[in-house]
Amino acid sequence: MYPGHYAKTQPDKVAIHRPATGESLTYRRLDDRSNQLAQLFHAHGLRRGDHVSIFSDNNLAYFEVVWACMRSGLYLTTINRYLTAPEAAYIVDNCDAKVLVASSVLPEAAELGRLSVRCELKLAVGGPIEGFSDFEAALAAQPQEALAEEHVGAFMLYSSGTTGRPKGILRPLLERHPSEGNLGMGQLVNLWGFDTSTVYLSPAPMYHAAPVGFTMAVVQAGGTVVMMDKFEPALALDLIERYRVTHSQWVPTMFVRMLKLDPAERSGRDLSSHRRAIHAAAPCPVEVKRQMIEWWGPIIEEYYSASENVGLATNTSQEWLEHPGTVGKARAQAFHICDEEGNELAPGEPGLIYSESNVGVLFTYHKDEGKTSSSTHPFNPTWMTVGDIGYLDEDGFLFLTDRKAFMIISGGVNIYPQQIEDALALHPKVADVAVIGVPNPDLGEEVKAVVEPAPGVEASEALAQEIMDFVRAKLGRQLTPRSVDFTDALPRLPTGKLYKKALRDKYWGDASAAVPPPARN
Repeated sequence: MYPGHYAKTQPDKVAIHRPATGESLTYRRLDDRSNQLAQLFHAHGLRRGDHVSIFSDNNLAYFEVVWACMRSGLYLTTINRYLTAPEAAYIVDNCDAKVLVASSVLPEAAELGRLSVRCELKLAVGGPIEGFSDFEAALAAQPQEALAEEHVGAFMLYSSGTTGRPKGILRPLLERHPSEGNLGMGQLVNLWGFDTSTVYLSPAPMYHAAPVGFTMAVVQAGGTVVMMDKFEPALALDLIERYRVTHSQWVPTMFVRMLKLDPAERSGRDLSSHRRAIHAAAPCPVEVKRQMIEWWGPIIEEYYSASENVGLATNTSQEWLEHPGTVGKARAQAFHICDEEGNELAPGEPGLIYSESNVGVLFTYHKDEGKTSSSTHPFNPTWMTVGDIGYLDEDGFLFLTDRKAFMIISGGVNIYPQQIEDALALHPKVADVAVIGVPNPDLGEEVKAVVEPAPGVEASEALAQEIMDFVRAKLGRQLTPRSVDFTDALPRLPTGKLYKKALRDKYWGDASAAVPPPARN
């Protein structure tokens, strides 16, 4: 289904709440306004297969833009609102966007507009932006009727760019009418049991694959979305109670922040409506997840996938407790763990994770045949990888070790930072931590921890030694950082992902080319 169906069956039901402003959007209004926007795109010459981009904060217009594209056969690219104007302009240009929708609250919007010279239509949401047309005025001039010909659209999302320049993930449009629903959203509806009774809390930025996909799936199912402007741990608990939230989605850093709330802020809340708390985006430290299950009960479920939609694993609380640390078991296409030559490895042996596309259509990286080729298995062209390293246990449960790009090779030994970061996740004096490899003339790389101290904790040599001793006691000498640096804030995206490339660049500069790691024995 799509908003046009629910505009008839439940027109006055709220599709989206925005608690920060008190605004809401009913199904009737969402249908009308997405029709008007689709008419506007059509009037400006956009046809099936053309591209639209959006650079915005979390607001109700996001839903209108998405559904205008999904009923017009257009590709929509959502852009990280925290990018600089040149970074965002690269994506607008690379995806061949004919339309740019931007929010006036973002300081980079005007410069992005000036740099996006190929965009034929630029629309400003929430106020004027130099060089843009007013979103509201443009919509008001269009009829509320559906286009004479409607086609289902799709997202063309970009990889996060945490290890390099982001790449567009492109799939062919399917031959479906919007009334049949978006196939990818339909899979989420079936997987998580969304229906008209669902009340879904979305605490993350809408530009990311999971929040935009899940919220639109809830709308496709006729439920209600409660969209936070930004994640705040105590407020998230308030909203679960206030709106009687049934479903939610999180990243592990959100769990950590909620667990570190004062006990008085965590207790005394009625969370009984909460049936499924879903998490993904990064492996969750074992102790963090164990404490969340003890607090919320066995409602916590996990999935592993990627923006590329390659592979899907899930697990329930019970399955995780039986296989602590797993990110789940394959639901359809099997995972294959392979070495660098493409040979399949035995259970327990870490290697590159390959899987087939879980929607049956292999993706390509837009305008980058080399990247697409390097992501394809050397022997089986239907197997693809996004660069994650992991292993399968004897029961077929998948465990993530780290990203291939983040692996540290020190003296010929492979070291995975995630293991060290997980050990420090709940250290009472650590608010956040990143572990990276830095140049070492003898070893090639050495392990460094970059720590954001907890509020009220002062950075000091004594604290650095305490952290190193803590890791040594838990993981042994080989995984202990040789040094600890402190920072006021790590470059972590609001999605929970750490921007490690920016962090590494501070230490490597040109040294990554000058100091190669030694050959492995």
